[in-house]
Amino acid sequence: MTDELELLRDWDADAAPLTDPARAEARHRLLNTIARAQRHSAAVLGRRRALRLATAAVVAVAVTGTAVLITEGGADGGDRSDRVSGTATPRMSNVSAVTVLNGAAARTGRHERPVAPRDDQYIYSKRIIKETERGTGEVKTYEDVNWDSVDGSKRSLTMELGRVIWEKPMKKGEGVWPPRKWSELKRLPTDPEKLIPVITDIGSSSRSTSDFTAQDWFDAYFMLGELLKWPVLPQGLRPAAYKALALVPGVEAVPGVKDSAGRAGVGISCPESPFGKGKYLIFDPGSYEFLGFRDERTSASGDKTYIQLSHVVEWAIVDRLKERP
Repeated sequence: MTDELELLRDWDADAAPLTDPARAEARHRLLNTIARAQRHSAAVLGRRRALRLATAAVVAVAVTGTAVLITEGGADGGDRSDRVSGTATPRMSNVSAVTVLNGAAARTGRHERPVAPRDDQYIYSKRIIKETERGTGEVKTYEDVNWDSVDGSKRSLTMELGRVIWEKPMKKGEGVWPPRKWSELKRLPTDPEKLIPVITDIGSSSRSTSDFTAQDWFDAYFMLGELLKWPVLPQGLRPAAYKALALVPGVEAVPGVKDSAGRAGVGISCPESPFGKGKYLIFDPGSYEFLGFRDERTSASGDKTYIQLSHVVEWAIVDRLKERP
């Protein structure tokens, strides 16, 4: 069987192959590190920040982003929302997470725009974030503009809540999840059942989901979300990721969710996951169009909680840093 994550091994061709126990330990350490960062960092946000990995006996990772950021149209972000009491319609009350996610996959497949960026290009995106402090109700709005190097070989310029961050080029033996290079993305399977073990197992794709533990499923939930943060994916991969999310035990539909534009929708969450608390993917309950996100973050001191509503207003593939479409 061809290993569909050879790309992970290629990040450091001289490294010895991981044993199954080492691979499991590395995967869980990666995800646990991310979970801790999400709970305790004041800089935790909902935009895509690539996970940097060094594939050796131990995985090293620099974590700066949050868990799930999924966009049906391929944009890096979306509106986020709070629950709205008493607004659920019968249709919204009866809809299931599986129905919504499979419906979103079908809709996305019909509206995909095939595009293949070059490795030397950048992904430009502009996202509006409206952040409300839960205790005081104070609202602040930010406009974050980002230029992400497609293959990581150049500096990237990103913003988080208005703060400018320069990301250094990747070093030798260092890679990111999700992979940036188009050839690597193309090698990811578009069969949901195959995609899940490929993205959760570092350097292996031979396991069956029937052998997954609860922690494995939490990892799958997170890694699928990270994959979907990337705005440019090969045709068929985004619908496959939606369908794969529908296979994760514990995902549920939350009726009566309102997005930042005031539209009523149905939220999709995985409440048991350490990466899913306070986060919803919001869809139209009839058409399954992706509407946006609700997210939460906690201050560094732990005494303040913020509700984040956001949406991407534009994205494009550009040739130069700071170039706009």
